[in-house]
Amino acid sequence: MFTGFTPETIDFLWGIRMNNNRDWFQANKKQYVDTLYEPMKALGKELFQPFLDRPGNILKVSRIYRDARLHHPDPYKESLWICIRQDVEWWAENPCLFLEINPEGIDYGFSIWRPKTATMEQFRRYITAKPDEFLDMIRSVEEATGMPVTADLYKRPKPTDNPDLAPYFAWKGNISVIRHEDPGDAVFGPQLAEKVAQFFEQLLPLYDYFNRFKV
Repeated sequence: MFTGFTPETIDFLWGIRMNNNRDWFQANKKQYVDTLYEPMKALGKELFQPFLDRPGNILKVSRIYRDARLHHPDPYKESLWICIRQDVEWWAENPCLFLEINPEGIDYGFSIWRPKTATMEQFRRYITAKPDEFLDMIRSVEEATGMPVTADLYKRPKPTDNPDLAPYFAWKGNISVIRHEDPGDAVFGPQLAEKVAQFFEQLLPLYDYFNRFKV
């Protein structure tokens, strides 16, 4: 059961940012396990409950250790995240619901960071064929969350004859709806799980919509 992150969680993350070396990590490993890793696993398990009956979805919990093959100078990450997505090769090309904690607080929501060019071409064909379905979905998500769906844009937007679709033909990548919480009452305590779960539920139509496009 998720009982919440604590100020000690944030203290550890600041510590790893300022002391990114093996000696410091080994001396503070128990704090990492007790206040960050185990709570994150418990939170992921609770958030994944509604997805157990949805075929193809998996839960991933990141590691604090950097991949040595990337030749990054620091051995440890200064954040930890969970991700709900389809069982695909590379998460960044596909829709995901995620939560990440770092020294500045928590970010959580929906993202499709670097969709393939072919995915976005398929997306544009689909919304051209069924514009009302897409526009109704976007409207409902934005009304439910109180937040806009944002994206990185092409410098030269793709052409469309439908002016209502023109803003979405400019979408290139980093399509997202992300909420941020500073360290404090919103982050510390078990109530975080319910808050994030509700946000994920509001984002499900967007997540399901983009999971249609398989390239």
